[in-house]
Parts: sequence; structure tokens; C-alpha cells
Amino acid sequence: MNIDDKAARFAAPDPKHDWIPGNLDLRDTWFPMAYSADVKAHPVRRIVHAQDVYLWREGGRVRAAEFRPGAAGAMRSRPTAFTGGSGHYPAHERYGYVWVWYGNPDHAHEELIPRIPFLPADGTRIPRYTQRSVRFDAASPLSVENLIDLTHADFLHANTIGDGQSESDVVEFSSTSETLTRTRIVTRKSVAPVMRWIGGVRAQYQDLRAVLHVHLRNNLCISYPSFEPGYAIPNVQPFVPVGRHRSRVDQTNYTVHAPAPFRWLMPRISYVIQPQDNSVLRPQNARYFEANQRRDLSSRFDAPGNRYRVLMARLAQRQREGDFSYGADADPAADISQLLGMKA
Repeated sequence: MNIDDKAARFAAPDPKHDWIPGNLDLRDTWFPMAYSADVKAHPVRRIVHAQDVYLWREGGRVRAAEFRPGAAGAMRSRPTAFTGGSGHYPAHERYGYVWVWYGNPDHAHEELIPRIPFLPADGTRIPRYTQRSVRFDAASPLSVENLIDLTHADFLHANTIGDGQSESDVVEFSSTSETLTRTRIVTRKSVAPVMRWIGGVRAQYQDLRAVLHVHLRNNLCISYPSFEPGYAIPNVQPFVPVGRHRSRVDQTNYTVHAPAPFRWLMPRISYVIQPQDNSVLRPQNARYFEANQRRDLSSRFDAPGNRYRVLMARLAQRQREGDFSYGADADPAADISQLLGMKA
């Protein structure tokens, strides 16, 4: 399937539907398709927007292709425009991931890989215990929107990361044409159960500053929540779009600076949170494809999510019109340390 065929499949949404996340097929971006440690000589298969990606190593160097290495000639004779007709995708290793370019390979530049300031760029000092993979039965944009929506955490995950009880709760957000940044500042919040159970925090209340930075094209979410008393839990959640009803997330919860056993056990919370999120996302995703289904509810925290929808719709429209360039305000490689609130 070539790029033009895929563009026809993901045509403009039905005017009656203001938001259909499964119809957004954004291109010319790097996707972190797998952990570097998982890519060896034997090929592994991944999928992005229903497009096959095979990853393996030759002489230690990572390779990415549309076909499995050693496939019969007939299977290798149909390379698409996503690989410029070569069958091989541009690929690069950084931050413990193998990044693969999805789009026109002539536009693939390493400086368009988003910067993740708390992870070592060469990936050599990222422990395996920080890496956990989960899957969601929903389109990637819907999964990202769920992460932006703050009310879901206070209700779905109250038994792990805390309820909505606090003295004050302020949400702010900003955006560029390619990113959205949401900041939540909470004072005297009930201590998160995981902080009490495995983090050793004995206080009754905590202050929380949580920043989420979202790259729109590839659904990469860079999060920096910091608890006081407690610890920072920097994490990366790349929502790779498998298809209209599926997304894969190879998370990195970089808890290396927290004390034991918190730093080892906290990344495993992903296996508790994922089923809770999926119980909501699975039926919600299906409703967007049913004309008579009610799709959305509202809350006082909706503004960042609404802004996300507007930005995604604008970017999708630009791409439908043939403009895949990055805006003048877009610099994926920009240092976002200060934006995240990281301490020097």
C-alpha cells in the first residue's frame, strides 16, 4: 500500500463527527518502535498505522524494513513510498529506543527526534527494570487524550496514584503547532498509595507538580510528575499507532534516582494501570465509529484536551493538503528541561 492509497483510506472525517481519533494518520515523524535491548539478530515485527516494520541487527547496527529479512522475492518486490521504494526505513537509536521514520524518507533528519532530557541519549545507562510494554484497545490519539484528562487518574487510579482530594488544584497549558504542554499544580493532595506503600512517605499530604509534554505527530508523551515529600517519576509513554483500534506503549519510568524498593517496583504499576485505562478506552474508541453513540462527556479539566483536538485536527488538515513541513514554532530537539520543571 503506497502513501496515496493510505491517504484515501484516512480521508476527511464525516462532517457530523467532530472528533474521530482513529482517522488521524500523521506522517513525517520518528516513532520509537521498540526498545533497543529487544532488537537483536532475529527480526521482530512492529506495526505503525497498519504498516509492517521489521527490526533486526546486522553487525550490531539496527536495520528496519517493510519485509522480513530473507523473505521470498515476491514479498520483497512491493516496497512502498514509505521507504522510497527501497524497502528499508530510516532508523536510528536514541534514549534506549529504535526510532523509525514514518513518511517520506527524503525528509528524515535525526534532529527531528524529540529530546527527552532525563534519559541518557546513548541509552547505555537505562536499566531494564524501568522499561515496561503495554497495549491499549484504542487509537493512539484517544489514549493520549485520556492521559491529558486529569480526572481519569483521580478516579480510575485512586488506589495506586491517589484520589482527587486536595486543598487546591490548578491546571495550565500551552502549545505550539506541533506540541501541547499541560501543567498541574496541586497543594496538600492525599498521599499517593504507592508513595506510602513502597516509597516510605509517612506524611498525610503531598504537593504535586506534574508536567506532560505531548508531541502531536508521533503521540510521544514526556511526563515529569514531582511529589513533595516524595520523588520525581520522570517517564516516557510513546503511543505508537498500530491501527484505528490499537496502540502500543513501550514505557520508560526512569525511577533510577528514587530509593529502593520504589525505583524497582514503580515501573510495574503500568500493569495495574493499563487494565483500568483499557476498561474505559476500549468501549469509548468503538463509539466514535457508531453514528448514534454518545462519544464524549465534559469536566472542568477539559481545556487542555480540547486544545489537543484542535491542534491535531489542524495538523491533519495540513497534511491532507500536502503540507508535511514542521511549523516555524516547532523544534522537536529543543531542550525542554525547564519546561518540565527539572531541577539543575
